[in-house]
Amino acid sequence: MMADPRIEKWADVLTRYCVEVQPGQTVVIQGGVAAEPLLRAIYRQVVARGGYPILQPELSGLSATLIGHGSDDQLGHISPVEQFDRTTADCSIRVMAEMNTRNASAVDPARSAAYLRARSELRRIGMERAGKGDYKWCLTLFPTDAYAHDAEMSTEDYTEFIMDACKLNEDDPVAAWTAMRAFQADIVDWLTPRSELRLIAPGTDFRCSIAGRTWVNSDGKRNFPSGEVFTGPIEDSAEGEVRFSFPVVTQGREINDIRLKFEAGRVVDASAGKNEAFLVESLDSDEGARRLGEIAVGTNFGITQFTGQILLDEKIGGTAHMALGAGYPETGSTNTSAIHWDMICDLRQGGRIEVDGEPLLVDGRFVI
Repeated sequence: MMADPRIEKWADVLTRYCVEVQPGQTVVIQGGVAAEPLLRAIYRQVVARGGYPILQPELSGLSATLIGHGSDDQLGHISPVEQFDRTTADCSIRVMAEMNTRNASAVDPARSAAYLRARSELRRIGMERAGKGDYKWCLTLFPTDAYAHDAEMSTEDYTEFIMDACKLNEDDPVAAWTAMRAFQADIVDWLTPRSELRLIAPGTDFRCSIAGRTWVNSDGKRNFPSGEVFTGPIEDSAEGEVRFSFPVVTQGREINDIRLKFEAGRVVDASAGKNEAFLVESLDSDEGARRLGEIAVGTNFGITQFTGQILLDEKIGGTAHMALGAGYPETGSTNTSAIHWDMICDLRQGGRIEVDGEPLLVDGRFVI
């Protein structure tokens, strides 16, 4: 990977297209040490663009140590570094690069929830600043052996999968993402004047109101790769049942066969085939955790298989996903929470999305 010329191209896209670093801006660069080649390239690009880079390399497993063994005061302590990133920095680029994706699998769910609750205000501030355009952020993922293992691929094949998903094998990745934006803009335009969205799939019959809400065209600027359109549903409108097709992998745990029942916008019943206690504990994190902050449609048909990483999986073309917890203010969502849990419903075999009674997606294909 160190000699791969696509690494420099990757860093160029992140700094020039995703967060658009300007001279004089402070840019926080965070990421696991396994991503050293990319972290170095991002640092070089920020310097070249006249920004002030602040590098924060991370060692795998340390957050699990804190959550698992720290005192209540330590769990709730917000470091000046965390504070600066969300409240002051102009830009933030985070590179996921876990060497063991199950480091936190033995951590008490209640302690994980306490750690996240302590940071809910920082999350709110970051979302609010981003919605106003005062803070630009981007999250990407560097291929590691651990991610490849979860995706049931060789590391070499997984690396190529990531490069394709990020359009880094294109001569001009920015042009490719600009084309993706245009494709998604047509979907956003179709959705914007409409009022009610319905998901129908095996084990799923769900509806929510999207009236008056703003749809966001996720074109690779915040998530890299991306490929989705999303909004925040009316907070008290979610009704019906959903069975999620893929596991949720979060905080070192895999929760599978998740089934939720909504009434008047709240989850009133929840079950899972694995780690159900962790699911329920997370739902009880705070009042907003049982309400939806996001409903979305995946549009990236270059991502075709489940990998265990939500950054990729929620973008699979022909799927829908919804997030429990915090919503993005720019969509009109007012839901706040310490959590933001994305869960995916695969519509590629016998599923559909209807909006005001008209089909948008049938068997994983757009029909508008």
